[in-house]
Amino acid sequence: MQNVNISHDGPVTFIKLNRPEAMNSITDEMHHNLNAAFDDFSSNKNQLVAVISGEGDKAFCAGSDLNDGIDGEYPRGGYAGLINRFDLAKPVIAAVDGYALGGGFELALACDLIVASKRSTFGLPEPLVGAVALGGGLHRLPRQIGLKNAMAMILTSRKYSAEEGLRMGFVNEVVPHDELSGVVKKYCYDILKGAPMAIQASKMTVSNGLSEESLENAIAKQESYHEFINWRNSNDAIEGIKAFSEKRKPNWTGS
Repeated sequence: MQNVNISHDGPVTFIKLNRPEAMNSITDEMHHNLNAAFDDFSSNKNQLVAVISGEGDKAFCAGSDLNDGIDGEYPRGGYAGLINRFDLAKPVIAAVDGYALGGGFELALACDLIVASKRSTFGLPEPLVGAVALGGGLHRLPRQIGLKNAMAMILTSRKYSAEEGLRMGFVNEVVPHDELSGVVKKYCYDILKGAPMAIQASKMTVSNGLSEESLENAIAKQESYHEFINWRNSNDAIEGIKAFSEKRKPNWTGS
């Protein structure tokens, strides 16, 4: 795909924005390319974790390319093919090195984990160009870091360091830039230790539960969630208990 590179390392899919000369800003074509990449990842039963990053050492993604004439006609997955992909049960990690601004920050917020280099910077500066962050940031950010912290970021258009993101809670870990790849791969490795269906059931139970009216409702309804039912009836659920009792490493089949 033009401007989006896809590679695989076993069950891990690596999706890399490839416009370093433009700080990996997203063009209209890239929205559709990213949507296709996430479609492929979602449908491939052998791919279990995705990592999204940006080419070069300046930016993860600086948001939309304002020179491209974005028409606003996003694909099914929404902005960057991910923002509206609420049915994606597999984990997605953002490996942020450099600027993650505007839509780039919103793309990272749509991931399950954010691992950032020390030289990374985050922000929603849309009002500075007379725009509004419509890629989910206005909704995800207050849910992830609380209303007051989110309103400070949104209303001031200030840029925040990776360390500030860690303190506020939207970044999971901050590392030197030359250690970023290795740390992200360690997260992938740890995720892959678990049964795929248990990981997916866990992610979607959290996601669906947060949309319930109360904690009581979330607990009461969790057994009705699609991924929860699939896990409970899976071979992996049986294999986990069997392997534990036999004191051996489990053999996950994802079924």
